[in-house]
Amino acid sequence: MQLFFRELGQGNPLIILHGLFGSCDNWLTVSKPLAENFKVFLVDQRNHGRSPHDTIHTYESMAEDLLEFFSAHKIENPIVLGHSMGGKTAMFLALHYPEVLQKLVVVDIAPCYYAPHHQAVISALQAVNLDTLSSREQADKIMTGFLPDLATRQFLLKNLYRNDSGGFAWRMNLYGIVNQIENIGEESHGKTFLKPTLFIKGQNSTYIQEKDHKQMFELFPNAQLRTLKGAGHWVQAEKPKEFVEEVLGFLV
Repeated sequence: MQLFFRELGQGNPLIILHGLFGSCDNWLTVSKPLAENFKVFLVDQRNHGRSPHDTIHTYESMAEDLLEFFSAHKIENPIVLGHSMGGKTAMFLALHYPEVLQKLVVVDIAPCYYAPHHQAVISALQAVNLDTLSSREQADKIMTGFLPDLATRQFLLKNLYRNDSGGFAWRMNLYGIVNQIENIGEESHGKTFLKPTLFIKGQNSTYIQEKDHKQMFELFPNAQLRTLKGAGHWVQAEKPKEFVEEVLGFLV
């Protein structure tokens, strides 16, 4: 699968993977200071952004997509940074193909199993009838009944665009993702990854809990965990300056 990507900067390769219902464009602002030190590849994972759609949406398939991406673009010994679903993809890659990576950065996600918990988001997206939709404002109004948080709606609505016929469409493969939603929370397992690893947690997020630490450090014994005060799950968006400082402090 040929993944869509954006490329910034020069230096050692740094691959950045977005989370569920996101895209590489979510990382444009944060990636600019990182691109002063690295050649940054912002990648749309399968079924997201401008990358191809497929009926299969597993971490195995997404890791294989990355291996193909590395080969196609002659990327060797990259650092991989992933947030949420992207962090799960990054961990799968590290635990099954440890020889491929130089370092790993995992943002606000643990190796543990997560039960499906995106029903409000899915209901909001499915409530938007694309065939009759007349404006982004109308979509936002429909979604408000399911998602009162404006920031979450704005994040999701970045997926909405006008197609060649002038109608609205989702860039993501909503149907395909929903059909495979059980896979999103899959537990991470595989070989032990012995190379340097950084976990970054948002202080106000519940995605990484104290009970998860044992499994984290068993699978990633050369890992460190940093917590960003005042941040929730979208650490990089809520505390971009502090986030970049933590990442560069670990990588440079």
